[in-house]
This record gives sequence, structure tokens and C-alpha cells, in this order.
Amino acid sequence: MTNLWTRCNNCQKILYKQDILDNQHVCPACNFHFRLSALERLGMLFDEGKYTRLDEGIFPVDVLRFEDSQKYSQRLQENQKKTELTEAVVNARGKIGGIEAIVSAMEFAFLGGSMGSVVGEKVTRAIERACVERLPVLIISCSGGARMQEGALSLMQLMKTSAALARLGQERLPFISILTDPTTGGVTASYAMLGDLNIAEPNALIGFAGPRVIEQTIKEKLPKGFQQSEFLLKHGMLDDVVGRKNLRAYIIKALRLLLNRY
Repeated sequence: MTNLWTRCNNCQKILYKQDILDNQHVCPACNFHFRLSALERLGMLFDEGKYTRLDEGIFPVDVLRFEDSQKYSQRLQENQKKTELTEAVVNARGKIGGIEAIVSAMEFAFLGGSMGSVVGEKVTRAIERACVERLPVLIISCSGGARMQEGALSLMQLMKTSAALARLGQERLPFISILTDPTTGGVTASYAMLGDLNIAEPNALIGFAGPRVIEQTIKEKLPKGFQQSEFLLKHGMLDDVVGRKNLRAYIIKALRLLLNRY
């Protein structure tokens, strides 16, 4: 019986799980947005939840033979088994409001959605495919940043993905960036903030370094709500904050506007 109930991370109310599921994983009491998997995101976004997964045959490799408390190769195997994904991002093609689009959705459950070489490669392939097929690109970010187990190789993905988006811009094809909780580190420092339209879910944590690191660096206390999506919107870092229940309709309208398909 305990599996029928859960506690909201924000208001701490005990909630019937089915009520949350029926409300698109949003707390009916306080509007707190629970984290979604990459596949759940894709299912909610595409028409009738139908899409084709792309670039599935790319697997991460432990090039540096990294080991801390556990071997990186072992961590990869465990996360692949846990999430049933090859990496922390899923590429897909399908229709959104009847408009063909390519979407990359990040999976936080896979090593914190960290961006390693394969994540960078898959995001880049999604963008390059869009350039060839003349399609808009959407990236749903949910990440702790670059993957430390791959060292400088992961940091190179910031430039790689940003360069691909520059080519997309030259082709005059739209890129909509959707930032969810959390979007931090190297992902924020690259493609997550490079959209023609940067939108976020309510109360999403968005930033580069953590608040504690910033406070220790600048020797000042940060404002209340610093790095939350509403704060960033107020200070010009985002174009809009959109609730999950309105997100799909908002994106359809944005795509029609950007593609001049009214």
C-alpha cells in the first residue's frame, strides 16, 4: 500500500501517486515539477507519443581507464543496466504539432546526465542531421555538467556542440533549448544557453557553478532564489518559464512562428 503514496519534495504533502501521474508529474498542491526520464519527455512532446530513436549504436568507452571508488567502465555498465539506455541522452525524430523535428533529451538517471564524449557526439549528430534534413532542433537539458571521468575529452564537447549549433544557425534553422531541473556545469556553458529560444520549467536549478562555490569566490551572500529559472527570467537569461502542462502547446506555437508555418 505504501507504493500508492509519495511525498512532494517541495511542500512535503503526502500525495496519491496516481494524482501526480495524471497531472504530468506535477504536484497538484504546489505545482512542484517532478523530474522526468528522457523517454517520458519524448513521449509527452511528440504527437501521440510516437517517435523514432536515432544514433542508438554509439557506446561510451573508458579511454582514460579512470578509477576512483569504482572503475568508470563498471559505472557505465551499471547505469546502462539501470536506465536501459546506452548513454545519458536520447536522440529522436518525430512530429510535434504536425511539424517534423529532431529532439535530444537528456537522462539525469544516467550518471547525473553528465556530458561525456558520446553525449557530445549524439547531440552533434542530431544537429548535423537537422542541417541535412532541414529540420528544427530541440534539446531538453537535465544535467550536472561535463563528465569528470572523461577529463578534457568531456570538456571538448562544449566546443563541438556549440560549433554544430553555429552551423545550424548559418542554415537558418531554429533551435529551441528547454532547460529542466537541474541544468548546470558544462551543459549550461554550451548548448543549453544557445537556443534561438531558451525556455525553462518552473523552479528549475540553472547555472554553471554551485551557489556555495560562487559565494566562496565572490565573498558575498547570493540573493534568494539565485539560479532558479524565475530569477534568470527576471534578469534576462531566459526567454520564458513555462509549466509542463503548457509546454507542448507552447513549443508548437514557437515552431510555427520560427518556421513561418501559420
